[in-house]
Amino acid sequence: MRCAVRMNEIRCVIAFDFGLKRIGIAAGDTLTRTAGPRPAASVGAHGPDWEAIAAEVHALQPRLLIVGAPYNVDDSPGALAPAALAFAAELEQRFGLPVERVDERFSSLEAGARLKSQRAAGQRRRIRREDIDSAAAAVILERWLAGEGRST
Repeated sequence: MRCAVRMNEIRCVIAFDFGLKRIGIAAGDTLTRTAGPRPAASVGAHGPDWEAIAAEVHALQPRLLIVGAPYNVDDSPGALAPAALAFAAELEQRFGLPVERVDERFSSLEAGARLKSQRAAGQRRRIRREDIDSAAAAVILERWLAGEGRST
């Protein structure tokens, strides 16, 4: 998905679903209010693949970045919350872009169900974990576009 940026009110947005092995990436814009998955970035012993993330940011020229905020069912911060918050802070520092957080609860389950439905409808390729991660980032971005789940 390419981001449409023609007027000041149209903003390209990239969302991230932070994980310890992979970071799902999705892009969308405020004109079409749609989101689409991009290739996931790996996470290794030395942290995220910042080169892959930078390539997406430079290619799409977003005006805003979104990071999924992990919460438990009882609204308490999830186990990955501190790492996701640190990732969000690093994104802001590296790219000089505003970063917002969105509740990511059940985004991976929703993404997995969507992908299984697509596969049942004729998609031939096997669903990989990185597909689910980037589809989860698309769910997170769709929530932001709908004004849902914003976190501080």
